[in-house]
Amino acid sequence: MNWIILIIAGLFEVGFATCLGKARTTSGNTSVYWMIGFFVCLSISMLLLYKATQTLPIGTAYAVWTGIGAVGTVIMGIIFFKEPADFWRLFFITTLIASIVGLKAVSAH
Repeated sequence: MNWIILIIAGLFEVGFATCLGKARTTSGNTSVYWMIGFFVCLSISMLLLYKATQTLPIGTAYAVWTGIGAVGTVIMGIIFFKEPADFWRLFFITTLIASIVGLKAVSAH
């Protein structure tokens, strides 16, 4: 169950990074709404990360959480912010995903 909580925490990390990116590209009330979304996603992500680390090793949980956030944020950047999707970028994202799966596989919990 805590692995599911950790995955959800990672998805909220993607959410807060995406909200931050959108707040940067907007102005006025729209920017304020994106910043509110940023703080809500940040709070939920941190709370869920804390909950997951009650039983998962902190090093593994943090690495998986940041990995999910990094991969998800790159994907969101490619889709919504028109960031480049060249071979090397996708190659290293793939190696990051393999590392996350590897950490899960060797985790004692």
